[in-house]
Amino acid sequence: MNRLDSNRRAQVVRCLVEGNSIRSTVRMTGVAKNTVAKLLVELGEVCMRFMDEAMRNLPCERIQADEIWSFVGCKQKNVTMAKIEKDGICGDVWTWVAIDADTKLIPSWVIGMRDASTARSFVEDLASRLANRVQLTTDGLKLYLNAVKAAFGYEIDYAMLVKIYGEIDAEGQRRYSPATCIGCETHGVIGNPDPDHISTSYVERSNLTMRMSMRRFTRLTNGYSKKVENHAAMVAVYFTWYNFGRVHHTLKTTPAVAAGVADHVWSVDEMVELLSRAESNSTKPAVSN
Repeated sequence: MNRLDSNRRAQVVRCLVEGNSIRSTVRMTGVAKNTVAKLLVELGEVCMRFMDEAMRNLPCERIQADEIWSFVGCKQKNVTMAKIEKDGICGDVWTWVAIDADTKLIPSWVIGMRDASTARSFVEDLASRLANRVQLTTDGLKLYLNAVKAAFGYEIDYAMLVKIYGEIDAEGQRRYSPATCIGCETHGVIGNPDPDHISTSYVERSNLTMRMSMRRFTRLTNGYSKKVENHAAMVAVYFTWYNFGRVHHTLKTTPAVAAGVADHVWSVDEMVELLSRAESNSTKPAVSN
């Protein structure tokens, strides 16, 4: 079977992690659309496995968590049983994200609905990756309450930051702009969270970076994901690149280096090498006793 060489693969991945759509990547690289999509899915699966193994026993101290909305196939209001039977999962999809406030590392994320089951899966996954007691801040979403208690018990300092919103004055802005935040309330929930560090600013800024760096998250365009598998793959590739290859402006290094997970800044070629090694291992003959 014909495969792109490592240089061509790296060229494609560079385009994708810089926020380009599959079609624009095709135009820039000359690689066929199906080949780009196939490479994305294969690399995404490898990145998921790598991140699952690498993000363990993390020495984080302050974690912020939030959810970011996107959709697959069509908006939720346009979902029909016929479309589900034809295309599979479609409609609203939420990416639950945690970030280390000190190193800006993304230790955990989960893609799913905005419901109790996904909330619990997300918080339990986060808890399994931490080495120490942490301070956790989330927004006021009540789904976090039971999820945090189930995953951490009382071995956490947990607080909620609840934003207070006012009305939007301009009628023309109502559809696309959120209401104006006119204040915040902090609520200690478990343990003894430090009031000076009850914040969701870093994770909200991370959400903005996601929207700028993944075409699938850009609002009011047709760059949205058509399949949830492709959506999940792009998120995995992005977070791997964000943690290991993208130099943070403030840190002057990558989050993975700052957190002690990596000892150097990765190149795109090293990400591609993850896939090459996985392919090499899968083609090795089994050794019999």
